[in-house]
Amino acid sequence: MNELNKSALVAFRQTEHHAQLASRVNEDNPNHHLWNNRGTWWCHFTIHRPDYTSERVRVSLKTRDVELARARRDELLDTLSA
Repeated sequence: MNELNKSALVAFRQTEHHAQLASRVNEDNPNHHLWNNRGTWWCHFTIHRPDYTSERVRVSLKTRDVELARARRDELLDTLSA
């Protein structure tokens, strides 16, 4: 697991045991959960906790390449959904 995934997993694991990743995927938009901030791609998603609170998480994908950003986003969301 790379450093990118570790930072997101820390945020996810700091939540209670039954936290869930909220992830809606728009199949028509290949850049779902992505945004470009001054050339660097970021991934954003929401974690819902059992106590009905939520946390928005933003993770830098540390790339300027949209194809690589999509691959890193997919890996990250797959890791968190497991």
